[in-house]
Amino acid sequence: MYQTGSIHLTIPLSLYVHFPWCVRKCPYCDFNSHPLSGTLDEAGYLRALQRDLEIQLEDVPANSIQSVFFGGGTPSLFSPGAFAELLDSLSDVMVPNAEVTMEANPGTTEYHNFQEYRAAGINRLSLGAQSFSNVQLERLGRIHSAFETSESFAKARTGGFANVNLDLMYALPQQTVSEAIFDLTSAIALAPEHISWYQLTIEPKTEFARRPPILASESAVEGMEKRGHALLADAGYRRYEISAYATESHQCLHNLNYWTFGDYLGAGAGAHGKRSRPTGIVRTSKPRQPRLYLANPEATNQLGLAECELAGEFMMNALRLSDGVSFELFTQRTGVPFETISEQWQTLVNQGLVCEERLAATPLGYRHLDSLIQRFL
Repeated sequence: MYQTGSIHLTIPLSLYVHFPWCVRKCPYCDFNSHPLSGTLDEAGYLRALQRDLEIQLEDVPANSIQSVFFGGGTPSLFSPGAFAELLDSLSDVMVPNAEVTMEANPGTTEYHNFQEYRAAGINRLSLGAQSFSNVQLERLGRIHSAFETSESFAKARTGGFANVNLDLMYALPQQTVSEAIFDLTSAIALAPEHISWYQLTIEPKTEFARRPPILASESAVEGMEKRGHALLADAGYRRYEISAYATESHQCLHNLNYWTFGDYLGAGAGAHGKRSRPTGIVRTSKPRQPRLYLANPEATNQLGLAECELAGEFMMNALRLSDGVSFELFTQRTGVPFETISEQWQTLVNQGLVCEERLAATPLGYRHLDSLIQRFL
């Protein structure tokens, strides 16, 4: 519950659980992931997670957690039994039929049966396809082939998954427009319920930042986006977020909670959380290094957000949504009256960048979203 002035309301709550290990670090990846050396200490990490969650769930009422997301790293390195044990310990605090997502790498899923993951309580799968070109997959440092992506998707279907996302990137090294559209066409042909289609960006401290590849030209990227958006729309995928496309009723509820400035717990090495307290909004983070987390899973860094930061924090999430949100939600989720930014908002309305009737970017503003969000940071 969050008290601000006369507002007293319940903020939606989700749970993110991080699994920090992967088989090999991809050169574009800036997530908290660590190549696995030696044997995976599944039991030790599971104990640490359970202790972490025990502390964080002390003040969480029953039937509060609306979605759970197992991310990484590569969560599918862990056995179905590990997820069954975790979800069993969460059963009292989760709402019935909560969305439970697991990220999986097509190159690691052959070690386990998808039916067993489904039986463990996972009901949504996110497969890291990235490309359907073996040449590009090699450039991206992926450990799977295009065939393995298709094979993993088929196994997910036979294993009982009726809600599957495919992660796909464009503007890859030396990629042409036709090659990007081939990737997208290949993904659509599998008929997933959700496609995350996002541009490759070079992040600091990655291998690609140290040794930059030759990227697609700016004009090629524009062509990819124009043709790709039309292709996805024609295939029945609605763009509801800057890089997320879904068929009817299959938006990712977990990510929607992020983008509408809901609350979430973060458990696991390097996981982040956000909680709305009577005194304000607090960001949390866990130790990034797995060895430090394993040694003390209770350790948590906390940072309270100043009132002057809240507008930027909110806009950084909500403006990613194609439909935006209501003006009322801004005040409900931040505790800050919209009037504090109404003059700034009207200036952007006059510039044709945002809508007058709700907190949303216009098509022009959406094309320049990063610079638009900077106005509030």
